[in-house]
Amino acid sequence: MKNLRERLLPAAAIILSMIIAVSCTKQETGSIKVGVAGAHSGDLASYGLPTVKAAELVVKDVNAKGGILGKKVALLVEDDVCKPEVATNTASKLLSQGVHVVLGHICSGATKAALGIYKESKIITMSPSATNPPLTQSGDYPNFYRTIASDDAQARLEVDFALDTLKLKKMAVLHDKGDYGKGLAEFAKDFLDKSGRAEVVLFEGITPGAVDYSAVIQKIKNSGAEAVIYGGYHPEASKLVMLMRKKKMDTFFISDDGVKDMTFIKVAGEYAEGVYATGPKDVSKNPLAIAATDAHKKAYGSDPGAFFLNAYAATLALLNAIEKAGSTDYQAVSNALRTEYVDTPLGKIKFDERGDAIGVGFSMYQVKNGEYVEVK
Repeated sequence: MKNLRERLLPAAAIILSMIIAVSCTKQETGSIKVGVAGAHSGDLASYGLPTVKAAELVVKDVNAKGGILGKKVALLVEDDVCKPEVATNTASKLLSQGVHVVLGHICSGATKAALGIYKESKIITMSPSATNPPLTQSGDYPNFYRTIASDDAQARLEVDFALDTLKLKKMAVLHDKGDYGKGLAEFAKDFLDKSGRAEVVLFEGITPGAVDYSAVIQKIKNSGAEAVIYGGYHPEASKLVMLMRKKKMDTFFISDDGVKDMTFIKVAGEYAEGVYATGPKDVSKNPLAIAATDAHKKAYGSDPGAFFLNAYAATLALLNAIEKAGSTDYQAVSNALRTEYVDTPLGKIKFDERGDAIGVGFSMYQVKNGEYVEVK
């Protein structure tokens, strides 16, 4: 019996090694899984769905050319409705599906909620739209990257525009109490206070989804504010602007990339005219931006929505880094993101040590004749 066992052991070892080899081969020949997480339904779907379409277009083109590292790229699309409590479940679901990298999330609060889960599993996450500064500046999330500038730069532009271009002296600063909106508003207030050139006559948070904002509108009117700087998203901004204009208030309204969306104009209608909002720099003359926009029109029969080009750039950056790294290894891909430039619709970019894209920024826009036009 002993001799039989001795003869069987080497054979068993060989069989086991063959099973492992086959298993590894299957894993190596599998697809590269890119998660796409964001608001794909609800009030903020107009921010999230353009990212899905951007990823679809990039991946279709990449796969048509043979994929990455000899593998096809597969998209795992999950909806977080831009809610932090949903985003954690979205992240867990993507991990359970074996995701390699994640494009998203869209809203800063949802992004922050999910990042810790990705960090524990060493999953690189890149957002086209999450602008909250601590996401990169705190150092808490070394796995996080973004293809949009942070809110401190956005707030700086809003304040400089109000002071230098509009020559205003009294400002009301409002926010929606969320990570994104409140953070941006606090930066704006701080910049205004330190400027010594303007007075913040009202600083207040509003409740998202409220039916009526008449009370805060009256506070703005009583404060004598010449402008409102608002940190938040378009559903609340449209209600605020409509109420202000219906009350014949000519107070300037200056907001952010959470409002620079055609849905705001559609909802606010004629009352949207003249509203200012910061947003990603106009790159409409970039050949890759032109090609990406044309591809969207051809595939979906419409102009792309908010953050489409930022998402297109993020998808290209993630896949380029995997290709340059020669694998989906976390550290190798991280190094490639920080050292390898990639041509995108936003220009040629790479990422700094914090995870912010080098070479991107914001411009000021104004609603004119139902369209956002860059203010030169």
